[in-house]
Amino acid sequence: MSTHVKSQTELHAALNRQTANWTLLGVKLHHYHWYVSGAQFFALHEKFEELYNEAAGYVDELAERLLAIGGQPASTMTQYLALSELKEATGGESAKEMVAQLVKDFAAVAEELKQAISAAEELSDQPTADLLIGIRTSVEKSAWMLNAYLA
Repeated sequence: MSTHVKSQTELHAALNRQTANWTLLGVKLHHYHWYVSGAQFFALHEKFEELYNEAAGYVDELAERLLAIGGQPASTMTQYLALSELKEATGGESAKEMVAQLVKDFAAVAEELKQAISAAEELSDQPTADLLIGIRTSVEKSAWMLNAYLA
C-alpha cells in the first residue's frame, strides 16, 4: 500500500514539475519571440510563437490531468520557479544563444518526461503515460529542428 501512495505522490510531483517547466518555457519563449533579432528574425519569431502556444496547451493538459488523478497543480510563479530546474531568460541573448538554450531546456524536459512516463506506467496509468509520451514526442521533434538550425 505504501508503495502505491509513494508512486502516486511521485507521479503527482512529476506532473507538477512538467507544469512548472512548461510555464517557464512559455515565459521564456515569449521573451525570445519579442526580443529575437537578426537575419533569422522572421523564422525564429514565428517558431517561438508556435512553441509558446504549444507550451500553454501543455500546461493546461498537465494541470487538468493532475486534477483528474487527485493531485493539485502548482499555480503560482513562486511554485513554478521552485519546482523547475529550468532557468528564466537572462535578456540580451543572441538568436543563436536563444536556440541553443532551448535545445538544452528541451533535453532536460525530455529526460524528466522519461521518468514521469515510467512512474505512470508503474501505476498502470496509461492515460497519463499517453499524454506524457505525446509531449515527449513533440519535444524531441522540436529539439531536432532547433539543433538543425544550429548546425
